[in-house]
Amino acid sequence: MRTIVLEQPGRFVLTDTPAPPAPGPGEVAINIRSVGICGTDLHAYRGKQPFFSYPRILGHELGVEVAAVGDGVSNVAPGDLCAVNPYLNCGQCGPCRRGKTNCCEKLRVLGVHVDGGMREQIIVPATHVYPSQTLTLRQLALVETLGIGAHAVNRAAVQAGERALVIGAGPIGLSVLEFLRLEGADLGLLEISEPRRRFAESCFPGIRCYPAFEQAQAEAEPAVVFDCTGNPASMHAAFKLPVNGSRLVFVGLFVGDVTFHDPDFHRKELTLLASRNGTPAEHRRIVGLLESGRIDTSPWISETAPASEIIERFPRWLDPAAGVVKAVIEF
Repeated sequence: MRTIVLEQPGRFVLTDTPAPPAPGPGEVAINIRSVGICGTDLHAYRGKQPFFSYPRILGHELGVEVAAVGDGVSNVAPGDLCAVNPYLNCGQCGPCRRGKTNCCEKLRVLGVHVDGGMREQIIVPATHVYPSQTLTLRQLALVETLGIGAHAVNRAAVQAGERALVIGAGPIGLSVLEFLRLEGADLGLLEISEPRRRFAESCFPGIRCYPAFEQAQAEAEPAVVFDCTGNPASMHAAFKLPVNGSRLVFVGLFVGDVTFHDPDFHRKELTLLASRNGTPAEHRRIVGLLESGRIDTSPWISETAPASEIIERFPRWLDPAAGVVKAVIEF
């Protein structure tokens, strides 16, 4: 079957690999139809992705069609279109038993720790697919991205009317803004890219936009800040933005240490939160929100490409000047 392999940083190959076996009990075989490209994939291509080794088959934002089901599977049937939860958890560790499957002690993420969906077919647990009768494959491929935003906003326990500031208007920042909007927060955005600011303004009328850190520091006065950049300079500076008694949420990450000035941290009595992945309950909620039209991600998809063109087109998606919000590969 056609498979795209990232052999090493900066080098994709389009090759053939064996098809998977028939699904076992509790498993489903899924035909990959749409694969969203996210920051994880871009960082992997650059050789800057944590928790990563090469060669690797990328792809964890998946819109799929069920090909076959194993014994005991009743939640989906062949032909169903589904979103996929790419977080393969053990179900036995302390976090899993407490319902925090997103940070399982033995977590394996498709396309990161184990090979992912940039191939024609894979096998996954039936519990990790979410069918929809109305959503398109492209919409289903963005459920995982939206889950990152949903989880971050849930972690921060955002209340209606709270002043929020999101740093970075890439797909993850946009997903955080979507769920802040649903919670009724007062939306703010710090983004140095003018095209990305304009795009956010088109999606979120009335959002307060700041093109520079100094302006945000002087004017934003946020009760909760979400850094979605994965940029160490931004994450270190982010401690200066929340008002006293507020929260800072790191949604992005980088390979290295985060440090802060402890007296200022205590003076402000800040709450620092990490946010990792999303949960099945959040994914199911997102499918419902997309089906009802309360979330519309259609403007996000700015480029699509067949699998045969990824080697040629992927490097362009790394260039901020290209203005790509979300690219999707289609098998």
